[in-house]
Amino acid sequence: MSFGVCLNNVREKSPLIHNITNYVTVNDVANVLLACGGSPIMADEPDDAVEITQICNGLNINIGTLNSRTITSMFKAGLKASELGHVLLLDPVGAGASALRTNTAIRLMKEIKFDVIRGNASEIKTLALGSGTTHGVDADKADSVSDKNLSFMIDFVKNFAKSSNSIIALTGAIDLVSDSSKCYVIRNGRPEMGKITGTGCQLSGMMTAFIAANLDNKLESAAASVALMGLAGELAFKDGLGNSSYRNNIIDEIYNMTGEKLDKGAKYEIF
Repeated sequence: MSFGVCLNNVREKSPLIHNITNYVTVNDVANVLLACGGSPIMADEPDDAVEITQICNGLNINIGTLNSRTITSMFKAGLKASELGHVLLLDPVGAGASALRTNTAIRLMKEIKFDVIRGNASEIKTLALGSGTTHGVDADKADSVSDKNLSFMIDFVKNFAKSSNSIIALTGAIDLVSDSSKCYVIRNGRPEMGKITGTGCQLSGMMTAFIAANLDNKLESAAASVALMGLAGELAFKDGLGNSSYRNNIIDEIYNMTGEKLDKGAKYEIF
């Protein structure tokens, strides 16, 4: 199945995605889901989250702005989604930056089976190794994927995918999307995307929708969503553009993306 078919399936099926996400980027997550063809809903109150999860096709858990109430909601909704066989994604924002974030993400992984874990290199390293050098919510440069360490990092994400029994999506200048045997190395995107708050959060919501609409091709659909976000970032960029306008342009490019354009513009290799 091509990346373009994955996108077309999202638009045909319009999966409803429950997002327990952070309040910094919640509006952008909703708009990106609408732009790619999905349907967003947000509920982080414990008395509401489980009921909402039951009517959805997928659950995106993002730990970017944790508090005791939302942590309770994450576990309750996550366990219900798992019981119902819904798609589950964990975005461990800032894991490695504080004990609360790190311990919550690790506990979520232990108690809930996630289809995919998506984060930057430092966050993924923290979860895989129990240590990391996360700089706030951004990856430490020492953890980044480069051509020099590419072979090592491919093996790293494959091994973590095997031990966690989840697809691992490690995103940055070079993106790696892998299960235990196959790794997509994706080179779409622009460095200016790092100046926008929440491109990763947006991607996590969109990736949940892609997997929910392509249940028989989870790895490829996860990779397709990564390529789509990066390609939109390339097409949206113009010299002199501020980061606020750039953010809006990226969402517009996702909205206007076609399956044919995605297949033509995606830059990736499979290892």
